[in-house]
Amino acid sequence: MDVPCVQVEREDGEATRQALADEDLVNQEHKIVHDDGWLYIPVTDPAAVPVSHEVVDHAVPERKTQTMPDDLVDFVASYERLGEVVLIDEDDDARARALADAIVESDIPMKSVLNRASKIQGETRIRDWDVLAGADTEAVHREYGCAFALDLAAVYFSPRLATERHRVVEQVQSEERIFDMFAGVGPFVIPCAKQGAEVVGTDINATAINYLHENAERNSVAERVTATHDDVRVIATDYEGWADRLVMNLPHSADEFLDTAKRLASEECMLHYYDIQHEDAPFEPGIQRIREIMEPEYAVDIETKHVVRSYAPHEDNVVLDVRLLRD
Repeated sequence: MDVPCVQVEREDGEATRQALADEDLVNQEHKIVHDDGWLYIPVTDPAAVPVSHEVVDHAVPERKTQTMPDDLVDFVASYERLGEVVLIDEDDDARARALADAIVESDIPMKSVLNRASKIQGETRIRDWDVLAGADTEAVHREYGCAFALDLAAVYFSPRLATERHRVVEQVQSEERIFDMFAGVGPFVIPCAKQGAEVVGTDINATAINYLHENAERNSVAERVTATHDDVRVIATDYEGWADRLVMNLPHSADEFLDTAKRLASEECMLHYYDIQHEDAPFEPGIQRIREIMEPEYAVDIETKHVVRSYAPHEDNVVLDVRLLRD
């Protein structure tokens, strides 16, 4: 039977499915199908699908009944997937154990179940995990046609930022010079390089940089990627005035690195500045700090003010897209 579906190229399928699932838009009563090089993802509400996705009517079969975690516990099962690693966030040990057992018994493809055991901590931005099933904290995550190998016990990675990363990458032009100041395993670096840009990524986490090298090879962009393990304030000496685009995804302390961003920026540079602030004034502190550092050497044009997600009660994770033009 014909039902509304998002039509995407097959290589973008998993990232698109995850993004739709995050908004509770995937129609679980029908199967996802491949047809003539396209993937068709049934959706519950075509009007709610972002305009960047094409919605068409397509024949997809009804899904046979699958056992899901919700069928096996007496509470709402909340989890997210990173490849075949399933992540949960339960403070109660008994509830965590029950949910992990339900995930294992369900029809969800999985190799490990991990429960968050700490907040993000330290300058390498990693967290502790309790391994409740399986033994592997390494995953291969796919989003928007890119594959990222990573070890959750050793690096920072958030699949919830996939849509935001894609928003930035869509702005990238071939031959741009891009510097990711806190690159991690490469979720900005790799897709920017796939757009034809020359990209430098640095991080103080040596394991993350090792994965960045691996992911550049995995995605066939190694010739356009330079990955360096060091403090960006040290590396900046070699790239003064180089960057056409800067990514500053270190929201708790990016303001401390704006002097370095100024050194890296070319005559005209787009800055993507991430911040976490109180919901009453989420943008103003970042704008004020950027102007303090960049002016008068640069004219500062705030092109975009965007709430990426709610971070904590009354706190928002936000981004400022800022065009810098040297006066």
